[in-house]
Amino acid sequence: MNLTIDSLDRSRFKGERDTLALFLWEGEKFTAEGWLDSKKEDSLEAAAKREGFKAKAGETFLSYPEKEEPVMRLLLIGLGKKKDAKIETLRDGAGKAYKASSKQSETLWIDLPQWPEKISAEALAQAVTEGVLLGRYRYVKHKTDDEQKKKEFTLKKTVLVVERPEEIDAAKRGIKRGDIYAQAINFIRDLINEPPSLKRPREFAKISKGLESSRIKVRIYSKQELERMGMRSILGVNAGSVHDPIFTHFIYKPKGAPKKRIGLVGKGITFDSGGLNIKTGNHMSNMKMDMAGAATIMACLRACDALDVASEIHGFAPFTENMPGENAYKPGDVIQAYNGKTIEILNTDAEGRVVLADALSFAVKQNLDAIIDVATLTGAVVVALGDQISGLLSNNERLARDLLEASKRAGEKVWQLPLLPEYKERIKGKVGDWANISTRGGAEPGSIIGGLFLEEFVDSKPWAHFDIAGTAWTDSETPTCVPGGTGAIARTLLEYILAL
Repeated sequence: MNLTIDSLDRSRFKGERDTLALFLWEGEKFTAEGWLDSKKEDSLEAAAKREGFKAKAGETFLSYPEKEEPVMRLLLIGLGKKKDAKIETLRDGAGKAYKASSKQSETLWIDLPQWPEKISAEALAQAVTEGVLLGRYRYVKHKTDDEQKKKEFTLKKTVLVVERPEEIDAAKRGIKRGDIYAQAINFIRDLINEPPSLKRPREFAKISKGLESSRIKVRIYSKQELERMGMRSILGVNAGSVHDPIFTHFIYKPKGAPKKRIGLVGKGITFDSGGLNIKTGNHMSNMKMDMAGAATIMACLRACDALDVASEIHGFAPFTENMPGENAYKPGDVIQAYNGKTIEILNTDAEGRVVLADALSFAVKQNLDAIIDVATLTGAVVVALGDQISGLLSNNERLARDLLEASKRAGEKVWQLPLLPEYKERIKGKVGDWANISTRGGAEPGSIIGGLFLEEFVDSKPWAHFDIAGTAWTDSETPTCVPGGTGAIARTLLEYILAL
């Protein structure tokens, strides 16, 4: 779909086959921004009120003005009260505008609203662009019905109307960045939604190689190389699968001297059966999404190239299945990680932290300024924070603060959990150095326990861990996301990287 910019010149507005979307603030006088005369504005406002439209956040009202008007199909979208203005409300509103016009219009015109705070036209245009492109997303690769496979229906173009000509250049920059962000998120969604038997490690090797460019280099380590390197944690989790693991190292280098050198590590369990501690059916049904962390860092690397990021970014992704095959690792096994520490396996379904032990240990040796890992790590984070908030744990308060600020700019909900050292006694192994779950049993602070385990493999480097077990997947539909993979935390990571 094309996304273009227009200024106050409305001569190209077709009317008959187009939809115009206007954003309104709750409790304020309705204005059609010059698209209708004052009498028609009053008539439209009265009609909207009769239908109960108050411009609350997320509310919509569709109107068909009189035939002589240039606007044939007018969509009003509420932003809520100005004092509660949130950029994500605008993003969701743009998603709703797309869905309300995709089957009825050739062009969707969106009038960029005036924001009460000092938010640039670039940021507003970016949010609208993301909303439209994320709202448009459908995973239809395996549908056989031609009608269901159509992604755009009749809608071919979206035009962003900028009322102030001096803001057009800024809006163009916002459209470009919004397009890159949306492409990254939809790339993650495609990988998560793909059936697990079509995305085994060897498929991810091909996808990884496809990310190579003049500034992104990709090194893929085979099973034989992992054996020589001593990456026994990845190999241990992989032992129950007939499909060999891989470990991928991505390196993005900027044109000039890098401002910072940052490592992104992603959990890449392409399917998680739970191993010998096998999951029940209802907990296994969406475990094709257990590689969401790896998909996220891959998408971010690709976006860094498109955004011309000024820092050097490394990505690390261990890919393997966790299966209960005849050679599967077992409760009671002890595995030595890449950094030499031993892991006592108490539960084979806590495999994500085991493969990350090798990946983090490898990242430490790359002389990075900070390391951030992203993983669908614990069911406990869903209990603690639900499916709308990602958990954050860190050994460095400045890094944690920067990531929290980035999440606010991105409009993603993140909550920092304490990395409480008093709990570390609970993961001291009896026959190995560290147990992969708490040795106490019963109800435990599982997300914190998982973070404390990972901390043992970062060698005091500034490090942060995002637990996206609750946010990487959704069973419900929102204006910008259908059920399935979400692409959570990608925007936050990109905002953090761009601010370095």
